[in-house]
Amino acid sequence: MVSLEEVKMFAINAHEGQVRKFTGEPYVEHCYAVAANVFEYMAVPNPDMVKAAYLHDTVEDTDVTMEDIVQRFGDTVAEAVWYLTKPESYVGNRSQRKALDRARLGLAPPEVRMVKICDLMHNMPSIKKYDKPLWSTWRIEALELLGAMDARYTWDNLCDRSKKDVYETFIEELLDA
Repeated sequence: MVSLEEVKMFAINAHEGQVRKFTGEPYVEHCYAVAANVFEYMAVPNPDMVKAAYLHDTVEDTDVTMEDIVQRFGDTVAEAVWYLTKPESYVGNRSQRKALDRARLGLAPPEVRMVKICDLMHNMPSIKKYDKPLWSTWRIEALELLGAMDARYTWDNLCDRSKKDVYETFIEELLDA
């Protein structure tokens, strides 16, 4: 079994030299934040989903392949990463890609959907603060994705009771144009 420390180191190496678009912080900090939120917000943190959170952007944004994820971290983590990754062979416009994301993540297991919710929660503040034109589009796309994932149900069933209000605050911010 691969330790969380090994997963963290893999994510650090995979995202080496990458920085967040708006903040300039090392990209891997986003992966850490999503994993920390999955661990904090889930009533019973699932170690494989915490690992998937650390790795959720590796296949999409680095040279890491799905085969690498399967070989190093196993089928369960790889399946979660697959759901969280846009298809590499995708061709089309943003609207088409987002429709495919909704279809794929709508079929994802609830624990994977929880990772995606945490990903959206972490992405939201910087987009809202630094890119107002993107914010107008992104918040609508996020709300549509949350609907497709039945995120309210997912959150209510997997979330630590003391964190229930986090989702409400998130939705209020998305609705606040």
